[in-house]
Amino acid sequence: MKQPKYLDEAFEKVCQELLQTFVKKHKDYGKGNILSIKELGIAFRISEKVERLKNLLMKRNAPQNEGVNDSWIDIGVYAVIALLYRRGYFQKLEMSEKNR
Repeated sequence: MKQPKYLDEAFEKVCQELLQTFVKKHKDYGKGNILSIKELGIAFRISEKVERLKNLLMKRNAPQNEGVNDSWIDIGVYAVIALLYRRGYFQKLEMSEKNR
């Protein structure tokens, strides 16, 4: 995708990246892990990601595995999942055919 010209275009580009990450991880893990930990568990997962992010940001060396951008993406995906869970969508809906 080309470089965005406007802030809302940049926002949409990042949201598309979150969606791609969500679909990829959902194919690997399914819904069971989220349904078993519920909203509080999602909050704990976000907290773990924030701790990892803080650690990465304070280090001078480049990370060996997942980087800062990966951590921000994971936090964003978990935030959206939390909203989907609160609204009941995560529990009731399945993935569309194009993303199965």
